[in-house]
Amino acid sequence: MDRNRIRLLLATLAAIAGLPARAHGDGAHDRSTAPAVKEQKAWGIAGDAGQVRRTVEFVMNDEMRFTPDRLQVTQGETLRLKIRNGGKLLHEFVLGTRAELDAHAALMLKFPNMEHEEPYMVHVQPGGSGHIIWTFNRAGDFDFACLIAGHYQAGMVGKVKVTPNPRSPT
Repeated sequence: MDRNRIRLLLATLAAIAGLPARAHGDGAHDRSTAPAVKEQKAWGIAGDAGQVRRTVEFVMNDEMRFTPDRLQVTQGETLRLKIRNGGKLLHEFVLGTRAELDAHAALMLKFPNMEHEEPYMVHVQPGGSGHIIWTFNRAGDFDFACLIAGHYQAGMVGKVKVTPNPRSPT
């Protein structure tokens, strides 16, 4: 079982046991104080700011949409994903596979105040912005979504296509 699943399981158990949990609404997560955990995922790994060669800006809105809702990347690219919340509701941007996002979204419906923070996600207050630095070191089709209860179910999703780069290690 990977660390993310263990964390989700622990958060679920904490909620069931009635232990306090911090809500998504507690504010933007500040990544400046601690380095990102580098855990290989199917969709890539946390990147280093010094390797960023491109920044892509996404805007989230209360119509439960991302603009743009598609991202094309070449395998091996490290991107800064700048995420701006143009709405009046809290939103988040989470990278993953469809299966991972489906499972996480189901948990968020059951435990909407569950806190989670990984280098492939960012929570953004209304009018605010955040960023993710991510290395897309695996080719394939992946997804991003807002997993706040009801947002994913309303269609707040997007697609990432990582095209193979013959010069990138797999």
